[in-house]
Amino acid sequence: MAILSASGVVLEPYQIVLRPLVTEKGTHISAAYNAYTFEVHPQANKLEIRDAVQQLWNVRVIDVRTQTRVGKPRRTKTGETLTPGWKKAIVKLHDEDRIAFF
Repeated sequence: MAILSASGVVLEPYQIVLRPLVTEKGTHISAAYNAYTFEVHPQANKLEIRDAVQQLWNVRVIDVRTQTRVGKPRRTKTGETLTPGWKKAIVKLHDEDRIAFF
């Protein structure tokens, strides 16, 4: 089922959730608080992210927190440039639900 974004773009659930972020901190958060981190589409809002996670993994989402991450400066041979910015979502699930990435 396609989801109409606030910007007017129609996004599928697999286009909203780009990839899970499997890091040491993210693994700790998932074990301790049953919350999972994802890289998401920059134009997606919290409601779209919630609906996409519920459709993709068949779980119940309690809360969604988002962060817009700014790109970092990097030195190159010809000068300085910025890595691209991206959007991160932390999704808290119902106590009975789990997502297994491995």
